[in-house]
Amino acid sequence: MLRSALLYTALVIGANTALAGEVDWQAAQSAGLVKLVPSEDAPAVSELGFTDPDGGEHFLADYRGKVVLLNFWATWCAPCREEMPSLEKLQAEMGGDDFAVVPVATGRNAPDKITKFFDETGVQNLPVLLDPKQQLAREMGVLGLPVTILIDREGHEVARLLGDADWAGEPAKEVIRQLTAD
Repeated sequence: MLRSALLYTALVIGANTALAGEVDWQAAQSAGLVKLVPSEDAPAVSELGFTDPDGGEHFLADYRGKVVLLNFWATWCAPCREEMPSLEKLQAEMGGDDFAVVPVATGRNAPDKITKFFDETGVQNLPVLLDPKQQLAREMGVLGLPVTILIDREGHEVARLLGDADWAGEPAKEVIRQLTAD
């Protein structure tokens, strides 16, 4: 009897854990995130660092425990200019203990140009983060801009979107809600 109760409890806990953070990728794609591609093997993200304008070093591991929307962008990138306000809105609405938008300017992006870019696009809630030698971008397979990578709480890539998207739209917010569900 005790053995059956333990087995039942383990199955219930396992089933609930399996449901936590599951995403209906097909629904997200059908609802407007057409270019969102789920990762087949959920690889661990890079351990390389990136910096802030003061020279402080940051790592994706610093965000472990949160769902992360990692966005590679540049000040000269026209689609990035279109996309950035939606990243700003997403962070303002959903950012916190469970979720963060992490925009990383890759390549040559002078801090004063980033400040100007953020001012022109209305960005106030996003950090200025830099990958000046494109080392992180290259290691993560970024070939064009913008590229957005969704990372789960354990630090694994779960999906990627090449090009710009409306990250403040309901399909994107639903993906984030599903990823942060406990």
